[in-house]
Amino acid sequence: MIVDQLKGCGVATITPFKNGAVDLDALSRVLEFQIEGGVDYLVCLGTTAETATLTEAEQKEIINKTLEVNKGRKPVVLGNFGGNNTQALLDKFDRFDFEGIAALLSVSPYYNKPTQEGIFQHYLALAQRSPLPIIMYNVPGRTASNISAETVVRLANSHANIAGVKDASADMVQATRIMRFTASGFLALSGDDPSTLPFLACGGKGVISVIANAYPDNFSTMCRLALEGDFEKARRINQALINLHHWLYLEGNPVGIKGCMHLMGLCESEVRLPLTPITRETLKGLETEMKKVSEFNLL
Repeated sequence: MIVDQLKGCGVATITPFKNGAVDLDALSRVLEFQIEGGVDYLVCLGTTAETATLTEAEQKEIINKTLEVNKGRKPVVLGNFGGNNTQALLDKFDRFDFEGIAALLSVSPYYNKPTQEGIFQHYLALAQRSPLPIIMYNVPGRTASNISAETVVRLANSHANIAGVKDASADMVQATRIMRFTASGFLALSGDDPSTLPFLACGGKGVISVIANAYPDNFSTMCRLALEGDFEKARRINQALINLHHWLYLEGNPVGIKGCMHLMGLCESEVRLPLTPITRETLKGLETEMKKVSEFNLL
């Protein structure tokens, strides 16, 4: 079952840039660092990858490089099958090569501001056409609409291809309702790193994480401990990282996480417009907090 493959900590991988171009060498380093760090799976071409600013050719390069570096060691989820044009996504299924991909992550339609019925019909249409399981992505801060718990449950019971939801609402009541009314095989995943531990305590299966780009060992260990019921040790890691989240999101994602990884020597901090480079003040704050994390007794 897909739930067995995608439990735990998935990482929403960044796209390193250098002088305006995709830096495939840095991408290889980053992916190897995350795989060796113990993440459970890779999520390629999500929001954190700045997919909205990548050409189709660049997206293909990134997918190919991810599969090449991974060598089948971890499941790979593809995050570029969301959008606000349902028909365009349906047409995309017919021309896409899904070899090596375990599942799709599909963001809820943005800008159009559909009703719950519109969201339901959108995902049902995708599920009926998709050759792979679909994880819905609920991120109200970016889409200007929320996928309600009732709609998630309705979709989970409507088609076998609706495999889960990445919920970035940070609403634990909504998360609990989703978990209460879906089957045990449904992937309830956190999409909000700071609230991941309480999400797991509510019965979640894991997270698709940003911070795991830079701290794959620590964040994946926290998830595993929580899923095993060892919340005392999991809390210790969560507390060590909790202040770092502020700096990672202060100027938006992935500006902060790229700054963090630049300080770690993994890649440049470069982003593409309309995102702008991390400021000196934020980079300094990030560096200070990273030093505190390194001094914290994580286990």
